Amino acid sequence: MFHWAKSYLNFLWHSKNEHGVHSPFVFSLVTKCFYDKKKYAEYALLKNYRNTLLQNKNTIEVTDFGAGSRVFKSNSRAVNQIAKNAGISKKRAELLFRITNYFKPENILEIGTSLGLASSALSLASKNATITTLEGCENTMTEAKKQFKKFGLKNINSIHTEFSNYLKNCQLSIVNYQLIYFDGNHSKQATLEYFELLLPTTTNDCVWIFDDIHWSEDMEEAWEAIKKHPSVTVTIDTFQWGLVFFRKEQPKEHFVIRI
Repeated sequence: MFHWAKSYLNFLWHSKNEHGVHSPFVFSLVTKCFYDKKKYAEYALLKNYRNTLLQNKNTIEVTDFGAGSRVFKSNSRAVNQIAKNAGISKKRAELLFRITNYFKPENILEIGTSLGLASSALSLASKNATITTLEGCENTMTEAKKQFKKFGLKNINSIHTEFSNYLKNCQLSIVNYQLIYFDGNHSKQATLEYFELLLPTTTNDCVWIFDDIHWSEDMEEAWEAIKKHPSVTVTIDTFQWGLVFFRKEQPKEHFVIRI
């Protein structure tokens, strides 16, 4: 908790709004997407999706391949508690919806489905896109697939797999993901491994979103390494997320943006 508080104070000290942004690309993203106040009809569906999970008191056994949980002491967890404590927040789900809607990707990869709260935002924002979502825990994926069916989210392809095995063995070189949402294993080693494995899929217009970049010192080290990578040009720190771009026409620059 001390690390998180220290990181957040540092973020507040360095962060800016649109008035501190001189890149036309980032200024447009901040003003037209991050700070978009429109009440999209899909927000109601996102709320309903969340509420059905919050009302689900069934208990499932969770297999955790990641960095563990600061909330749960047992792998036997109620669905509503997973949704409340481990799922993407309402505010972040709406932001993910706006980012996806803004960039309009055709192919999306999500690493870490959990109960599908983020998946639903990706799906509703880009109904014609093909979404591949990976989850290591079969029981949470089963719950997510029930939700996808209930809400008619037909463009999501759910794959139960260990993340690195999938990324090493699938034909990534023939896939171009315009958006990748990393919300799986929150450790430095795993994050950098996924980053390197997915680099062959990058295009000039893709966006990668890394969750919980300040979750630990370990994750902050991973974020710093990603920012410095020669293939990366623009990065944006929103505290919860780190957005990464590979736009060759842009000078290498880092932004810290309050949302």
